[in-house]
Amino acid sequence: MFAGTPAPALPSLERLLASRHEVVAVLTRPAARAGRGRASAASPVAELAREHGLPVLTPARPNDPEFVGELAELDVDCCAVVAYGALLKPELLAVPRHGWVNLHFSLLPAWRGAAPVQASIAAGDEITGATTFLIEPALDSGPVYGVVTERILPTDTAGALLGRLAESGAGLLESTMDGIEDGALVAVPQAADGVSTAPKITVEQARIRWELPAQAIDRHIRAMTPEPGAWTTIGETRVKVGPVGIEADEQLPPGAVAVRKRDVLVGTGTAAIALNEVQPQGKKLMNAADWARGARLDSEVHAL
Repeated sequence: MFAGTPAPALPSLERLLASRHEVVAVLTRPAARAGRGRASAASPVAELAREHGLPVLTPARPNDPEFVGELAELDVDCCAVVAYGALLKPELLAVPRHGWVNLHFSLLPAWRGAAPVQASIAAGDEITGATTFLIEPALDSGPVYGVVTERILPTDTAGALLGRLAESGAGLLESTMDGIEDGALVAVPQAADGVSTAPKITVEQARIRWELPAQAIDRHIRAMTPEPGAWTTIGETRVKVGPVGIEADEQLPPGAVAVRKRDVLVGTGTAAIALNEVQPQGKKLMNAADWARGARLDSEVHAL
């Protein structure tokens, strides 16, 4: 059985569907409200599974005895997991013969938790990767089957890096399933040192702190792109901020905004940064200089 919910899980499901393994069912989170109209929408994994005629299981509480019994009736050898979105209790974990094998987008034990890609960019890591491991009740702490590595580029957003990891991780997950089936892979306990956590990011944590150095702000903004989106208030307007440029020769007080003909600069704890694209609340993404002219920002405006 494959368990997953968002778009980054799709390459793994596609890879397993094309592999020598038989995917007998897909487990995903129930349909959720999304978009401006807040219409109920099935998960990307559910949509792909239905395209392939697979049974789609969407229990609201997968740890309930009813679903534990349903999984037992499926008689699966293993459950492959990519960003399913729910914690699994021991009774459920014990059902498949080879357990639940998770693809996690970090080099464990670094960045256990819900936002490993964002955390690795924000921290300034140069290398990250993906790990397959056997799920146990503690968070992302199970023994490891395999890893792939990926260099973090200076311009990477979380979306771009996650896209690459989703593809390379799909190959890792397939090879892990192969090795488990062949008996060639043995899970190895994670190292006790180097443990770090990456919990789900709140909206407040995505706010830009202009007193920080320019490089830290650049990493923060890229880490928050596209979700949940780095944001600030400029004057009285709340805006999301896309990836920026660092103006090494320019300095402004932290949060001070300078509107010029072709760009908008904001001061940080070190060098100024140039805004490229912004999204004022309730509006579409737009060029920062065009927005500033339209909003008639003056020299007294400040970013908070």
